[in-house]
Amino acid sequence: MAQDISPVRLSIFTHRLSGICDEMGAVLRRSAFSPNIKDRLDFSCAIFDADGQLCAQAAHIPVHLGSMAFAMADVVSACDWQPDTLLVLNDPYLGGTHLPDVTVIAPVFSAAATRPDAFAVTRAHHANIGADTPGSMPVSTRLEEEGIVIPPTWLCRGTQWNLALAGRLTGQASLSRAPLSAPRFADFAAQASAARVGARRMQAMLAEMTPAGMGQALDALNDYGQRLARQALAQIPDGRYAFEDVMDDDGQGHEDLPVCVTVTVAGSDVAVDFAGTSAQVPGNINAPLSVAAAAVYYVFRCLMPADAPACAGLFRPIRLAAPEGSLVNARRPAAVAAGNVETSMRLVDAVLGALAPAIPERIPAASHGSMNNLAMGARGDAGWDYYETAGGGLGAHAHGDGLDGVQAHMTNTLNTPVESLESHYPLRVLRYGIRRGSGGAGRHRGGDGLVRELEVLAPATFTVLTERRRHAPWGLAGGQPGKPGCNLLNGAELPPKYSAELVPGDRLVLETPGGGGFGEMIE
Repeated sequence: MAQDISPVRLSIFTHRLSGICDEMGAVLRRSAFSPNIKDRLDFSCAIFDADGQLCAQAAHIPVHLGSMAFAMADVVSACDWQPDTLLVLNDPYLGGTHLPDVTVIAPVFSAAATRPDAFAVTRAHHANIGADTPGSMPVSTRLEEEGIVIPPTWLCRGTQWNLALAGRLTGQASLSRAPLSAPRFADFAAQASAARVGARRMQAMLAEMTPAGMGQALDALNDYGQRLARQALAQIPDGRYAFEDVMDDDGQGHEDLPVCVTVTVAGSDVAVDFAGTSAQVPGNINAPLSVAAAAVYYVFRCLMPADAPACAGLFRPIRLAAPEGSLVNARRPAAVAAGNVETSMRLVDAVLGALAPAIPERIPAASHGSMNNLAMGARGDAGWDYYETAGGGLGAHAHGDGLDGVQAHMTNTLNTPVESLESHYPLRVLRYGIRRGSGGAGRHRGGDGLVRELEVLAPATFTVLTERRRHAPWGLAGGQPGKPGCNLLNGAELPPKYSAELVPGDRLVLETPGGGGFGEMIE
């Protein structure tokens, strides 16, 4: 029974689970090949129970973790799990986010168990997932244009790799041996290793606690998480709060696309409804429902105590609704490459905007509102793939200024260090610094964005997928909006979503948005 778990035992149990997730992350980072994972840390690790309910996660990428928490139950119920078999998937309509985010799942079987008792999961962004455009973040109109779509498929059984799948992932039509020597496969192998480490640690815990004891502890953990969540949500005044924001464009000629949300608070229950949001569009800013859930979970998680355990119970008081076929609950085969990275950011802005009248002392102005995606590379024998997100200004709030030049909300990555970028790719960093004066004015100033200028040293194809280039991040309580971002190629302004060829000597500049200001200026 959950009530038999003492607070001390529950705390130890919770931290052991979190420690397993941290160890998985350390293994993945130290064994990965690409700068995207080992330097930028664009990955996440989590533990789920036998039913696919979240048990613990490391403090990695919110859009990864929230979407997994929402969708893992469906993945778990749809698969025939076998011991020592790793599963891989990236299908956004079957529990993924967008194709570059690849999930590897290791089932955890206790002694004599016929079905898994838990799952160890890693998700990481791969800069090459088979799209024709380097970086696998194209200005696309269909899912299939964005790369290889992987439904839940076995990746490895014991020491036997799925060579047919590995061949597709590495671009080699036939593989006669384990593909571990292929550089493009190295990150998949790193994910597999991290998932297996998590599975071994969970097996050790199961042997110590027994599956029944583990279930008892998880029940107590989820009950505790739910109590904390309800205490936090009950502090929001009851009411119905609505907000509308807008996406710049979809890259296919459709502009000013509305994102609408209504948040209804009744006691400690919250309902979030995206009715009124734009229908799905030809461009790739569509998002699967799991991404919308991740954005909603993130906002309310930020209102809970910092030490609240990341478990399924934390999200039980929150209900989500989104019209099927809309920008935030797209139907296959809608393109989704930017839905995960750009639309998710706007969903956070919309939910925060709705809550601002209810709890103005706790809600910041809009942050830069874009992951400012840049993908670049070349195909052929000497091909390369570079992908990066850039930070911007954070929104100011009732208690102070916004931060300058940092990642916000749905991403939690680092930048690629200049030394690493220049040693891995034919690129030169000419300028990298704070975009002074881009934060919104107010009693508290919005954070400034960044400026990054790259010179291309070899022929390449590039893609930018960005937002807040036409519509500025909004201020609150009389604060002024932040300055919109701007993308430039050789001094000429580019559309927010754009792809083209580059030649040596070309210079690409990303000026990222500043955050909104908070409060009227005091003269």
